[in-house]
Amino acid sequence: MADSSNDIPGLPARRAALRLLDGVLRRGETLEQNETAALRGLPASDAGLARAIAAETLRWLADFDALIDSATREVLPEYAKPRTVRRLRLAQWLRLDTPPHAVIATALPLLSGGPKRLAHGVFGALTKRGVALPAAPTLPEAVAERWGERAGDIAAGLAEPPPLDLTLRDPSHTAEWAVKLGADSLMPGHLRLSRGQAVHGLEGYEEGAWWVQDLAASLPARLLGDGQGRRALDLCAAPGGKTLQLAAQGWQVTALDISAKRLKLLEENLKRTGLEAEVIAADAFKWEPEAPFDAILIDAPCTATGTARRHPDVLHRIGPRQIEQMAEVQARLIERASGWLTPGGALVYAVCSLESEEGEEQAEKVWLPREPISAEELPASLSPTAHGTLRTDPGMLPEHGGLDGFFIARWRNS
Repeated sequence: MADSSNDIPGLPARRAALRLLDGVLRRGETLEQNETAALRGLPASDAGLARAIAAETLRWLADFDALIDSATREVLPEYAKPRTVRRLRLAQWLRLDTPPHAVIATALPLLSGGPKRLAHGVFGALTKRGVALPAAPTLPEAVAERWGERAGDIAAGLAEPPPLDLTLRDPSHTAEWAVKLGADSLMPGHLRLSRGQAVHGLEGYEEGAWWVQDLAASLPARLLGDGQGRRALDLCAAPGGKTLQLAAQGWQVTALDISAKRLKLLEENLKRTGLEAEVIAADAFKWEPEAPFDAILIDAPCTATGTARRHPDVLHRIGPRQIEQMAEVQARLIERASGWLTPGGALVYAVCSLESEEGEEQAEKVWLPREPISAEELPASLSPTAHGTLRTDPGMLPEHGGLDGFFIARWRNS
């Protein structure tokens, strides 16, 4: 007999969200790694809903668990399916404004053969109590401990998914494009739009007037200034936002990345924007340049915990082992690339990580003279540290919608 539950509207999206969460919480994979299999066959609307449910579940996981545990004497294992289904229910009700009756209709079939009555009872008890979430997500205990006194401010910046940031190919047209797109701007060449925009349908996309790039992610390339035809290396370049910036700033850019697949997106964006760069698929630990560079940007592989606003899975996948592994790779990249600079050449190191092992501790190992970052080079309300480096986190610029977490430092080869 056919399963009539398959005819319930919205159920395929919930099943896909459950698969996405299983990949993150049980197997330690990223949401993106799971999407191909978990979302296969779904229409775009269902795929988008599945992503949203999974992301909000991960963003508020600790708070959902606290609510679940407050409504039952039964302590469910962390990875038990009944617990995760309850989390999905709360994410839909408390974060996506799904009516409780619709939540119930699409959740019970997910527990085929399981404790449906108990699951329904817990959700019913919480709705009757009219529970609410705190103003900011509660961080996993290990994460809060790592981030220390910064944890509260960072958590406040994780409450909502981020707005849409664009970087303009020509910063001199910032005011014009802000009017065309109804956007705000926090510095020349930057536009900020509300989230949920269909990127490919925005004016200027087809003509390559801009590309999607978080404000914080745009700062490392800006710190290298105008290229005036000089040679620059974008190391670990894919997917290519910083390569596009450097090319637009007048640098003769070599974009190097080990992933040929990810470099295809860079090549597509170069074609769309009309910008030029030499694109090389190679291992940075084996590749040798033919000549030194006037500037090198190392956008190093990292744990990406600074992107938790858009990728809340990092809150649950990343721990000491991953941080240690990334820090080792970063140190090797800095050591290798710092020998490829011309006299007077600049090196910028950046990671979208909130971990000090990947940022501040890496900077202390660099033998080159540091060139301090100045407040004049940054958006208003951002300031360099006393050491002349830059540390951003999602809790900064709250009145403007925040930004990703980055560490950035710059040196000059004397």
